[in-house]
Amino acid sequence: MYDLPPDLDRLRTLETWLTLTLDRVRQQIKTVEQRQQPAPEPPSAPPRRPRTPDWGITEAGIGTPTTEIHRGDCWASGKTLHPISTERARAELASGAKPCDACRPDRPLGMPSPGP
Repeated sequence: MYDLPPDLDRLRTLETWLTLTLDRVRQQIKTVEQRQQPAPEPPSAPPRRPRTPDWGITEAGIGTPTTEIHRGDCWASGKTLHPISTERARAELASGAKPCDACRPDRPLGMPSPGP
């Protein structure tokens, strides 16, 4: 093996050098281990909101005395708006469903305005 110095001063110096060297080796080990870690996955994108329908219907029930037709982005439709096609919106209006007073879907659908 190695011959060590016989005096205490040189032994202490050697001990200090070895301690510093061991600290550097341990730091290098940490650095290499961190490089070998798989990269963290990026945060997932927030879920996409469903597309706003062009037209919707609210069925008659508690708080809604009659079936109403709305534009899909109508603020007055509440949370019970069910998406419907353009054809169904026209058919519902033709069969007596009430157009919403706020968004007036009868106008863009080309339906005659309901009487008073």
